Amino acid sequence: MDSNLQDLADRAVKFASDSGVQYCDARAEQQERKSILVENDQVEHIKNSDDSGIGIRLVKDGAWSFCSINNPNSFDQIKVAINDAIKNATYNSENKKNEISLYPNSSTKNKIDFPVLKTPDIEELLNIGLECGKIILNESRIIKSIINPWYTINSKYFTNSEGSEITQNFTDVVVEMIATAHESGVTQSVNITEGGRGGLEQILDKNKIQDSAKEIASKASQLIDAKPAKEEETTVVMNPDFVSLLTHEILGHPSEADRVLGKEMAWAGGAWWKGKIGEKIGSEELNVFDDPTIKESLGWYYFDDEGVETKKTTLVENGILKNHMQNRETAQTFNVPPTGNMRATNYRFMPLIRMACTCIGNGKWDVDEMIKGVKNGYLISNMKIPSIDMKRYNWSISCQYAQKIENGEITDLLRDVIVMGTAPDFFQSIDACGNDFTVRPITNCGKGDPMQSMIMGNGGPSIRGTATVKSVN
Repeated sequence: MDSNLQDLADRAVKFASDSGVQYCDARAEQQERKSILVENDQVEHIKNSDDSGIGIRLVKDGAWSFCSINNPNSFDQIKVAINDAIKNATYNSENKKNEISLYPNSSTKNKIDFPVLKTPDIEELLNIGLECGKIILNESRIIKSIINPWYTINSKYFTNSEGSEITQNFTDVVVEMIATAHESGVTQSVNITEGGRGGLEQILDKNKIQDSAKEIASKASQLIDAKPAKEEETTVVMNPDFVSLLTHEILGHPSEADRVLGKEMAWAGGAWWKGKIGEKIGSEELNVFDDPTIKESLGWYYFDDEGVETKKTTLVENGILKNHMQNRETAQTFNVPPTGNMRATNYRFMPLIRMACTCIGNGKWDVDEMIKGVKNGYLISNMKIPSIDMKRYNWSISCQYAQKIENGEITDLLRDVIVMGTAPDFFQSIDACGNDFTVRPITNCGKGDPMQSMIMGNGGPSIRGTATVKSVN
């Protein structure tokens, strides 16, 4: 973290406090980003960007206000922005029904450097991108490969009027890949994202990216010969990659307390289980948590953008709804501690309640045994595209491929498959969770107005339940 930027953040909080605000925090952030796009063995672009600035949030006369400054070169800039933010807060307070009240949080002074075992380098990323492209194009029927490796080096400093001073330095490395096959008028694409918080070890050691490239190319080619699925409500076994998106859409988002309270209803919707804490919303097999402390996931951090220390939060336990993800303001409403889920895309935005690493808990079942217990059903594999209603009640999620299960055996490969259901019925139908818990990287979750894109982890084991399956062209 640049010492001048950090000093400006400290001075901003002091200036706001001296100006009579009830609360103020500042986030000084720096990011270096490098990305490469390789299409069909051709390097389309190599992009480098550097960004730095300060986001300042304050409460005056019981109302929030916010300002941000890109690459500030003088404290006078910051003073002008803070004075304007104070005026906005005063104006907004005139029409505000309830004053802002924050759950108490202890002050903290800490600096955390996240481990990087293999420092990312643009030349090595380029070589990885070209190598993976060749692997994909070497498969029969493949007509296009897209490889997008990127990494960011981040430094974040948080300070507030309560005395906290927190620095977190971390690196993220990600590779996104698409393999497209075509033959006889049929086109099929399979994609995958690999990576995590750390260095190149996230794609070379933990998740060997070359193996993933070979897998998606092979599967895209095989899908040319795959059959469509007939529409039926039946037993489904979902693999961890598909479960990651399912968890994200129908368990993670409705667990955000601001959404539960209806504060996002106009642009993002609400939550069907509003007011149901303590009630049964699923089978006893269903356990859900959010955990920012899962190492190496894209949602790994130790303090959120309110300075709240993170911990594992139980959301659903044995089918009973236990809690939501909370910030300091909603925590006051629900009379529970904040959960450390307040995050912003960067300093330009006010933080929102966001998932960190929301997952279905691991089970005891061997996946082969889960499949053997299915007389007629489907193995659903790998996330694709979700379609969810405003309250996260009705859901439809397409998978990248599926396989028929007949008398406990996997048979036909199926393409263009979507899985549908209602959240409460599906949750109640879950009768088995596997012992193959996995966390997957999510790189494009949107929320808020203006829209904020966020990276995070989502995960779970294979799960078995009942849903409607069909193919669409």
